[in-house]
Amino acid sequence: MDTDAEKNIEIWKVKKLIKGLEQARGNGTSMISLVMPPGSQVSLFQKKLTEEYGTASNIKSRVNRLSVLSAITSTQQKLKLYNNVPRNGLVIYCGDVITPEGKEKKLNIDFEPFKPINTTLYLCDNKFHVEALTELLENDDRFGFIIMDGNGALFGAVSGNTREVLHKFTVDLPKKHGRGGQSAVRFSRLREEKRHNYVRKVAETAVQCFVTQDKVNVKGIILAGSADFKNELNKSDLFDGRLQAKILSIVDISYGGENGFNQAIELSTETLLNVKFVQEKKLLDQYFDEIAQDTGRFCYGIEDTLKALDLGACEIVIVYENLSTIRYTLKDIEGNEVVAHANPDLPDKSWQLDKKTGMEMEIVKEEVFLEWLAEHYKEFGATLEFVTDKSQEGAQFCQGFGGIGALLRYKVNFEQLADESDDDEYYSDDSDDFI
Repeated sequence: MDTDAEKNIEIWKVKKLIKGLEQARGNGTSMISLVMPPGSQVSLFQKKLTEEYGTASNIKSRVNRLSVLSAITSTQQKLKLYNNVPRNGLVIYCGDVITPEGKEKKLNIDFEPFKPINTTLYLCDNKFHVEALTELLENDDRFGFIIMDGNGALFGAVSGNTREVLHKFTVDLPKKHGRGGQSAVRFSRLREEKRHNYVRKVAETAVQCFVTQDKVNVKGIILAGSADFKNELNKSDLFDGRLQAKILSIVDISYGGENGFNQAIELSTETLLNVKFVQEKKLLDQYFDEIAQDTGRFCYGIEDTLKALDLGACEIVIVYENLSTIRYTLKDIEGNEVVAHANPDLPDKSWQLDKKTGMEMEIVKEEVFLEWLAEHYKEFGATLEFVTDKSQEGAQFCQGFGGIGALLRYKVNFEQLADESDDDEYYSDDSDDFI
């Protein structure tokens, strides 16, 4: 995955897929869930499906038998598209589902997950099984730990529920009280020198452990220790600036070494859980700062955000992950296609009317706006970030700004753009979309 933003988009897609699959219900046991881990053989699963086809032929209920056999055949057809299981595994969902209108509809989904899926599953049931997909959403971000005390340092990493010690070393530092025969000034200087060398060694080792190919390989770093060394390291010029920027918290612990590592993990659990929350807050704070300072390098609402995208002005598009807006492609009386955006839950249908004739336009296509945005945002040279409404800032963004906006590369005069578009032919392109 190239960036955190791209990974978040993949996570959003899986969340949305899970929601849809969980709600799907079939008629009888004709819904197949197939999960193949990386490295497994397609031929073995094809053999398994052939056996299942033979077994299903004996189902007494004709309707159920035919729908199960149809689902198995569809799954076999999907598998024929793959010579080998993709690098991260393969997930297939096939079956007849009942739509909200009560009609039967065939559903065939196959995709490679965004990270390895270590589950083998074949189930034919009256629902789709999404437990394996839910596991993909569990946080596997890697966090670094530096444990320092007067006896030595330990470097560790935690990812999900696994922890590993990357490196450790001991150190023999002189105590505060000197031995006889040494001047106090000389002893103090030697002591400071050894402490300084210790901090230098920790800083150098931290780079070896947490920087790979000039990039920090952890999401954040926790500094822990029983003495003042951790604070010295944090303030030191010797500590790499890239790592310093990743420090999430500094914790006091009673022990050093492995015991200290375990204690530091316990004390920083909440901090690690809040990383996503903190990142979201930081992004929205930046957005609200632009608004407060009235820099003009911001926009909100679908109409202005789409105009800014068309201009290539959007640096970061911020959008509420559960935005319910639908993107409609409409056809006017002359056969021209135009685009409009609307919330399907709202009774106002003015978006479907032609401004010139006042006549209702025909709906040619409708798609979830967020799905369209997730597919096309790169074409506009922008980054896409999803936010929730769980934080105070997130709730304010959703309620006060419509749940969509952008940080811009340069100032855009939207009033002037609106005047120009009014003079143009109605709905010449996407830049005239409205909500």
